[in-house]
Amino acid sequence: MKKLGVALIGCGRISDLHVLGYQDRNDAGIAAICDSNEKRAKQKAREWVVPKVYKDYSEVLNDPEIDLVELLVPHHLHCPMTVQAAQAGKHVSVQKPMCLSAAEADEMIAAADKAGVVLRVYENFVHYEPAVKAKELVDAGEIGKPIMLRMHINTGQSPRGWKIPLDAWLWRFNEKKSGGGALVFDHGYHLFSIAYHFMGQAERVSAWIGKTSVAPGVFVDAPATIMFQFKQKETYGVFDISHTPDIVMDSKYYSDDDRVEVIGEKGIVFINRYTTRTIDLPEVALFKGGKTIPVPVENVEWEDSFIAATRHLIDVLLHGGDPLLDGPTGKAVLQLTLAAQQSAREGHEIKPDEVQ
Repeated sequence: MKKLGVALIGCGRISDLHVLGYQDRNDAGIAAICDSNEKRAKQKAREWVVPKVYKDYSEVLNDPEIDLVELLVPHHLHCPMTVQAAQAGKHVSVQKPMCLSAAEADEMIAAADKAGVVLRVYENFVHYEPAVKAKELVDAGEIGKPIMLRMHINTGQSPRGWKIPLDAWLWRFNEKKSGGGALVFDHGYHLFSIAYHFMGQAERVSAWIGKTSVAPGVFVDAPATIMFQFKQKETYGVFDISHTPDIVMDSKYYSDDDRVEVIGEKGIVFINRYTTRTIDLPEVALFKGGKTIPVPVENVEWEDSFIAATRHLIDVLLHGGDPLLDGPTGKAVLQLTLAAQQSAREGHEIKPDEVQ
């Protein structure tokens, strides 16, 4: 069987985690790297032992050895580069957020469908083993019918955390390129994906999104509170985001703390860790029958979720099936995210299904 040839498009900091799922595999591997910064691309190629380096994306699409492109590029490039790849007959894994609008998502989905290629939104949070275990508990009826979802993000600092180059941050504060703020739209897409994964689409969303200055003329979209009424009867959710740069955390990645609670009629499931270890609690816990029960899980580092997400797509491409976040699912999550932004701007509740 032919080995699946993959091209990584973009060699920013996150690419170090994307390569992990291809290591030590005989059925798939990184065959090429493409980046506008040729020096950086060549450095990564040496580090990862990748045979081909491209500066021009069109050359990647003309390479017959490339079956899949992983797009690790600024958000405003997601739609055009996905469409180009589909038209060239390449499968696409595009980093979250999927794109900037529901109309762009429709364009991406249509291009993939017409070409008969797989389109997947790269969203690692739903593949993180504590989240997988929590979903299994919910689906098994351990907490009864879920009626409330609580999600939390707060930022911080870690002495051993990633040092992010300036060029990786600048475009994120340009809304024409980023599509929205760094916390609600960019990092928040992870949590909106979790909300959709556990509770389905929301019927309506209300949001309050503030601004906090982080540099002269530069703001992050926090504090924020977002409320959901999901389509499932009597099912609600709350998502809060705080910018707290002085809180010290233990992370070797980004210093963002993410926590999730799924409250059911009979109990509660807690996911106490994602990117960062903060509160000293088990990664997954089940409260039921008056007792809090730690739930054993392995592979709890954030990088493990990237490995799982990559392996999932490889299995889909080689053995069939649909990716967990296919085009329509990615669009639904995007509409949930955009609904929060629109609600905060306009001062009233928004129906995600109507977001364009």
